[in-house]
Amino acid sequence: MKRFIERRPVWSLVILIAAAFFLWLVFAIWPDSFEDFLKEDVGGWIGGDFGKQFGRALSRKKVFLSALLDGVTLAALYFLIAAGFTLIFGLMRNVNLAHGSLYLFGGYVGYEFAEWTGYWLLAFPAAFVVSAALGVLLQVLVFRRMEGEDLRQTLVTIGISIVLADVMLWIWGGDFYQILAPSWLSAPVETFLASAQKSSGEIVYLKYSSIRLVILVAAIVLGVAMWLALNRTRVGMLIRAGVDDRDMLSATGIPIQVVFVCVFAFGAGLAGIGGVVGGTFQSLAPGEDTEYLLSSLIVVIVGGMGSIPGAALGALLIGLADTLGAAYFATYAVVFKFLIMVAVLAFRPRGLLGRS
Repeated sequence: MKRFIERRPVWSLVILIAAAFFLWLVFAIWPDSFEDFLKEDVGGWIGGDFGKQFGRALSRKKVFLSALLDGVTLAALYFLIAAGFTLIFGLMRNVNLAHGSLYLFGGYVGYEFAEWTGYWLLAFPAAFVVSAALGVLLQVLVFRRMEGEDLRQTLVTIGISIVLADVMLWIWGGDFYQILAPSWLSAPVETFLASAQKSSGEIVYLKYSSIRLVILVAAIVLGVAMWLALNRTRVGMLIRAGVDDRDMLSATGIPIQVVFVCVFAFGAGLAGIGGVVGGTFQSLAPGEDTEYLLSSLIVVIVGGMGSIPGAALGALLIGLADTLGAAYFATYAVVFKFLIMVAVLAFRPRGLLGRS
């Protein structure tokens, strides 16, 4: 950070001003003059009915806060999926394009287990264990036989994902499934984010889904624990050493294949947990395996392969792009995540926090 400020003082000042303005947008009560500026002037610059609708939506702080919280909590889901993907793809150099299938399969297993036991929390370990076991099979039967053969790994895992998608369609059909959270997490909670009513000027605090906030906190805790495990423990040292020089580490007597199987299983298990979270946030249905595989790929590319902080940053950017785009540019919302990816590839091909 210090080197960046010394090398690029102008950009550092621009980023600081932008961050301060964003914090003001989030925590301050918007004055009437600012709301009128967004509604009349910005909408007028765009022109037409779209400009009027856009200006009206832009001037409502409640819409902005709701989209912001939706983006941050969606980022928690993206992080759970992309963190496992960045371990498998970024650290181990295994091109696993069946990662989205692990997400959807874990979600279905979590749904069945929650329905069977009646306990939502038990869906998470069930999905983790089953997805991790499937990940072990993939690592032992597929990736161990194709070390360093990226093209073969890509083609084979695409085929596996197609087969798994058909199997899941055969078992669960084309219906939508919702994993129901317990009643004590269903009620919304009042946040500290406030806006003022236009008519009375009364301060109103935004209420938001408690289950999304709880999962957001859990994802943050998990991300910090993963970073500490990779950078501050002996196991993390072995993983990074095995990626950089596998032959040398094997010569020391360390069972590197066992280490890699465990890492692959953990990454696959995270995808399964992401399936339970996705089924609780939204729903589970055929086709979501491809959708979330694409999102996790974009997150890893933007954040940087093999970087846990990079996966968190990429997930935050893509999550906000999805929800803010849907709130203000619904027709073109899907484009924004790709624009972010293209910009990062153009100016920083290894990702925002990727290793050299």
